[in-house]
Amino acid sequence: MTAPADVMGEPLHGIIPPLVTPLSGHDELDAEGLDRLVEHVIRGDVSTLFVLGTTGEGPGLSHRLRKEMVSETCRAVAGRLPVLVCISDTVFEESVELAEHAAACGADAVVASTPYYFRAGQPELVDYFTLLSQEAPLPLYLYNMPAMTKLVIQPETVARLMEIPSIVGIKDSSGELDYFACLIELGRSRRDWSVVMGPEELTSQAVRMGAHGGVNGGANLFPALHVANHRAAAAGDVVEAERLDRVVKEVAAALYTVGSHPSSMLKGLKCALSLRGICGDMMAHPFESFHARERALLGERLEALIEEHQLS
Repeated sequence: MTAPADVMGEPLHGIIPPLVTPLSGHDELDAEGLDRLVEHVIRGDVSTLFVLGTTGEGPGLSHRLRKEMVSETCRAVAGRLPVLVCISDTVFEESVELAEHAAACGADAVVASTPYYFRAGQPELVDYFTLLSQEAPLPLYLYNMPAMTKLVIQPETVARLMEIPSIVGIKDSSGELDYFACLIELGRSRRDWSVVMGPEELTSQAVRMGAHGGVNGGANLFPALHVANHRAAAAGDVVEAERLDRVVKEVAAALYTVGSHPSSMLKGLKCALSLRGICGDMMAHPFESFHARERALLGERLEALIEEHQLS
């Protein structure tokens, strides 16, 4: 197994696809589709894989299925890349149990958002993540996702948690660049600390600000595009980074807006993957896949994007 970046004394870097969870039924993993997806993103030269995040519908999966997704992903990856596992849950003990399972399967680190439903105060978050870091057998990354958890990990809380060696970085999906700039500044105090951006439309800008990389849902579909975008931004090639950034945003605008519900992003991404023959478009409950009209519209947009930008 490849050693996790923090163990080697270096932060995570590059593009980290938050893998979709291929399903053959609402509560059944499509292992063959997962194999194809893993091979597809690895061919795109991504740096790390992240399972059971928002794009992976993690909170909507049964605990049995979550464990199966972890074990099957680690099997498919076979040590070629580090694997991060999201262990976010409303129940502390469930998070610890999934972390233990991830470690047994050969995953490299775990990721946790703030506990949701019951809102915690910032001192309580310090206690929560401190205890989680003590109980989890793997390095822990913080996950700031206020749109889903209704709670922000405030910069002063991040600063306190940075004193714990086994907490090794943060993924921010808030979309707030002023907040992100605070995280970048805090991160300068630890050589092994990772700061990565969630929203793909902001990743290029975030990397130019000093981020180490991006956890981009669109990298499931077009990994090479996102990798090239990150590399251009990291190299300071502003012209190329801005060009690729426009393509990333065009893909998002075309494929994530079919349908009228907040689930359109996930449905659009899975539908596009199914049209490319990578994995099916089955969704976990309570969502359903696109109907024929929506699928046809997305297919037209996908073909146009691939032809215009020579995407793979």
